[in-house]
Amino acid sequence: MMRRIVSVWLIDWPVTVWRRSAMRARRPASPPDPALDPQNPFALILKNSRGAAVLHALNPAARRVGLRRGQIQADARAMIPHLICKPADIEADARALTALAVWAERWSPSVSVDPASEGLEGLFLDVTGAAHLFGGEAALLAQIRERLAEAGAPARVAMAPTVGAVWALARWGGREGHPPIADEKTARGLLAPLPVEALRIDDRTLTQARRFGLKRIGDLYPMPRAGLARRFRDGAGVGLVQRLDQALGFAGEALTPVRPPPKYRAWRTWMEPVEDIEGVEARLTELTADLSAPLLRDGQGAKALTLTGFRSDGGTTSLSVRMARPGRDAGIWLRLFREAGLGRLELGFGLDAMMLTADAVEAMTARQGTLESEAEAKQAESLAALIDRLTARLGEDCVLTPEPVDSWIPERAERWRPALGQPLSLPEADARRPILLLDPPEPVEAIAELPDGAPARFTWRRLSRRVTRADGPERLSPEWWRPRPDDRQVRTRDYYRVEDETGGRYWLFREGLYGREYSGDVQERAPSWWMHGVLP
Repeated sequence: MMRRIVSVWLIDWPVTVWRRSAMRARRPASPPDPALDPQNPFALILKNSRGAAVLHALNPAARRVGLRRGQIQADARAMIPHLICKPADIEADARALTALAVWAERWSPSVSVDPASEGLEGLFLDVTGAAHLFGGEAALLAQIRERLAEAGAPARVAMAPTVGAVWALARWGGREGHPPIADEKTARGLLAPLPVEALRIDDRTLTQARRFGLKRIGDLYPMPRAGLARRFRDGAGVGLVQRLDQALGFAGEALTPVRPPPKYRAWRTWMEPVEDIEGVEARLTELTADLSAPLLRDGQGAKALTLTGFRSDGGTTSLSVRMARPGRDAGIWLRLFREAGLGRLELGFGLDAMMLTADAVEAMTARQGTLESEAEAKQAESLAALIDRLTARLGEDCVLTPEPVDSWIPERAERWRPALGQPLSLPEADARRPILLLDPPEPVEAIAELPDGAPARFTWRRLSRRVTRADGPERLSPEWWRPRPDDRQVRTRDYYRVEDETGGRYWLFREGLYGREYSGDVQERAPSWWMHGVLP
């Protein structure tokens, strides 16, 4: 299949970004801004290496009066005193270009940013095998140009089998209102009359090419590649030959999408924008069914899904869900998106296209179980489904499960992690330890026989309790390689399980050892008692 690439040249892109930002920031009652009037010459300026302000981007009115990019601002003001200048924001332009590339995924799952300078910024869309979905190649180009114009981003578009050819045709080829479309047979002829700079060469190579009388791409066709490369100094000819071969398809050129294209996706568009959540849910039902079919055919299951809505105002909105186990049940997917909250989608003036993608896919294999474990298997599946729904509603950071950690210190012996996608088999509980620990341990006043006796009486939370039974000590050595946050000495702990006269059972510990970690000096901290948990 012949590769088909669309190049979108975003004419005056920095000016377009500035205008959209300024219009969003204006208040309804504010006076008219002369900079927003397309009849007034307008320019964005930047500082060059010498600190002088130069024209970075111009609107059509500024170009009509003879101004050009790279011109010193003072010289431009001398020519056009009423020129309006504003500072450029290159980082904002780049962010907006990336956001536009995501929005352009309505036409292709593989959209790349073309960060060319000198006002030639644009996008590349790989539409191989997809043009028929939009009524053909000409209809697709017309739709792209019209939708961008409606979003306030004037553009020129072209289609060709190579990146170099489509880039040149979008910027120098075709007639007004007739986007150029080239294939492997016609690309050579369509490129021939275009200027040499359409090959994306640098200024130094362009100057040397013009000095040799090479003004058109067709002038390079009859020249031998080796001789052409030797004519230029400092290896510039090698770059020229490489660009020519890339444009003609003799050398490959890779594109890097802004987002990795999904292997499985479902996409639909509508003539009238969807403006309410009920309409989104109805369309989502269709998308889940469309996405489930190819997964079932390939024996795959999705573990993560993303719903992307393409707004009519040129923005995008998305919502993602994840699952513990791969699946392809459209009903379960729809329920998870409801739990995640379809109301979180920012619809703006409505969605005219929606895309559902499978971000993580795994093979679904049948698992043979025993009759004895059938109930346990069903319980595990139900628990996994519950975790999926709770995670979709509350978020991954709110649905947690404990995980054992290699540490003798009880409060460090486990940690919490998201339950989604993790095995839920917990270690067997130790009957000698409480199920719940106090975090942090609470201080206790105790009376005990020195040096290692169990407490005979202790006061906790202002209540005095007399101990009738005690078991211990269970000595836990300190982790000396982990200093305390308050820089206090890390000490040994002696744990005791005690029962008071009312039948209450407690888990206490003494921090510090008499005679070893405390000698009675006034500068030392005496051992202390702490309540760490209540036993069942």
